[in-house]
Formats: sequence, structure tokens, C-alpha cells
Amino acid sequence: MRIGVLGGGQLGRMLALAGLPMGLEFVFIDPAKDAPMESIGRHICANYDDETALDELASRADIVTYEFENILLSSVDYLSRKVPVVPSRKALEISQERLFEKSFLKKIGIPVGQFCPIDSLDDIENAARVTGLPAVLKTRRFGYDGKGQRVVATIDELTTAVREMISVPLILEKKIDFKREMSMMVVRNLSGETAYYPLVQNEHRRGILYTSAAPAPNIESLAGIAEEYAGKLLTALGYAGLLTIEFFETDEGLLVNEFAPRVHNSGHWTIEGAVTSQFENHLRAILDYPLGSTDLTGYSKMINLVGALPSFGEIAKFSDTHIHYYGKSPKPSRKVGHITVRGNDFNTVEKKADEIIRLIEVVY
Repeated sequence: MRIGVLGGGQLGRMLALAGLPMGLEFVFIDPAKDAPMESIGRHICANYDDETALDELASRADIVTYEFENILLSSVDYLSRKVPVVPSRKALEISQERLFEKSFLKKIGIPVGQFCPIDSLDDIENAARVTGLPAVLKTRRFGYDGKGQRVVATIDELTTAVREMISVPLILEKKIDFKREMSMMVVRNLSGETAYYPLVQNEHRRGILYTSAAPAPNIESLAGIAEEYAGKLLTALGYAGLLTIEFFETDEGLLVNEFAPRVHNSGHWTIEGAVTSQFENHLRAILDYPLGSTDLTGYSKMINLVGALPSFGEIAKFSDTHIHYYGKSPKPSRKVGHITVRGNDFNTVEKKADEIIRLIEVVY
């Protein structure tokens, strides 16, 4: 069985590393000559809208998936006429446009923060009334890791930001006063079997995920609600594959920030920290195999390596600590690897993770 993947970044690399022991082969489209998956799968070096490349992918793959959501829908439509593409086009279309995403979540009864589109300077005052200030101005497409967004506290700041960003569609979102940021991975196969990973607690720095702690502490009253929202979303999308939902915990309960129809950075801990990783379960789901257990193997904390790589020997001295390099050359703000600390005691894991964080260099 051969899996086609749109995108050859670190998520695609980890998908392949999970799939090779399952007897799967992989073929990727990625425009980068030095894409991280280069050494572990066939690489079609081309743009995602190159029909010759798409034809080659379709001819070599039994099924196609994707590792990031900023894929042209026209490319998915083209491929879908030749080979199954999972997850669904609907999930991709909604998740890659923030106004569609927020509106869809609200429509199916999942709480989100206040939001309002801004298509011209004339929309500024109404948008500010809807969301209140401070708020976050975002591009409606293509933003990730803090890119394409700006916090604004006054009408003057908002007006200035809109003038600078109005070349693309924008959305203004209420700035949420949250207690913590969280996420949950959920997976469903084509037959409808569903499994949930626990809520994890995330910390971001300059808009980039820095750490994820699994399971998040004190989630007894939240886990059922998160699973309820995830179930609603899976049903409304007719979804198969792994899906990630990002939450804000507030005084009023959980709000959904966004969802990603793919494996996710905040789930990297599952490689060592769960019986079945998010990557293996995504592959099981799209192939309609029985899902693997999402039970934990202990407490885990994932630390992103941003902009710089520590030496393996420096980290290897810490017991039950696992380092993953992505094969990417370090540069500021680039995720080049991650470390997962694992153990049977939450406090021990936290203490060890803090020691490692003091050792590693982060370059934003």
C-alpha cells in the first residue's frame, strides 16, 4: 500500500516514520528540494498545482492525504477524480479560511469568541463594536505560527493595522482572556470508530508553540466537554483521519480557537507518550484499519526546538528523554526538532523539562 502526501515537511516525515513499520510506502509532493521527508519516501519536487506532478502522485498512490491545510482546493479536486483523498475536502475548505471556520463552528453549536470580517476601511468601527477592544486582527488565510496577525488595543491601532494589511481579506477576533491554551487530538476511521487523546496544555512564545504537557493537569471537568465538541465537529464534517482542536480555557468554560484537519505539533508527544502515536492512528484511520489505543504510557512534555539544535549528547544524559531532528537547517523562528520528556510522575517530568529548557537555545 502506498500513501501519497501533499507536503513533505516534518509532519509528513513523521507520518512516514510511523507508516514504514506498517509495511506502507510513501510518495510526497513538495516544492522544496531539501524537504525533511527526502530520505524516507519518493519525492516529487513540484508545486502543489502542477498537474503533471499531481498525475504522477495519483498514479503512484493508493490514497492521498495532506500534512498541512494551505493546499489549493483545485489540486484536491483534481486528485480526487483519480484517487481517494482523505480527510475530506469539506474539512480542508473550512479550516483554511478563518471566517468560514468560526462561522461553521458557531453554526453547529460549538462556542467561539466574538469575530467580525473586515473587507474595507468602512468595516472598522462595526468590527470593533462586535469584538470589543483589545482584539486580534488576522488574515483570513495562510497565517500560522503567529504570522499574519496583530493585537490592537485602540481604534487608531486597528485602523493603522487594517491599512497595512487590507490587501487580503481580514477578520477581527476578540482577544480572549484565557486561563490557559489547550488542544485535543481526536481520530476517526472511515467506518466511524473514534478515539480521543487527552487534553494537553500548551505554551506559545511569539505565536509559536513551545511546549505541550500531556495530560493537562486538572482537566476532570473539561475532558467530557472537549470530547463532546470534538464529536460534533467530526459528525458535521463527515470526517475521517486525525483532527486537532485548539481550545482556550476561560472563566466561562472552553472556547474553540481553531481546528486543523491533520496531525499536529501539539501531538508530537504521542510518539513516546501514547500506546499509538497520532501519526500511526492517522494512517490507520484513512486506511480504515482498527484504531490503536490512545492510552498514555505516562506523563509527557514536548519541547519544540526553534531556530537552533542542541547536541544529541547534551540531551541524552536525561533519562527517558527523546530527541527528534527534522533534517532542517536552523534559522530564526524555524521549528527544527522537538524533545519529549516522559515519566511516571508529573512533577518529575516538569522538573526535567525545565532543566532541558535552560540548556537549549531558542532563536526567534
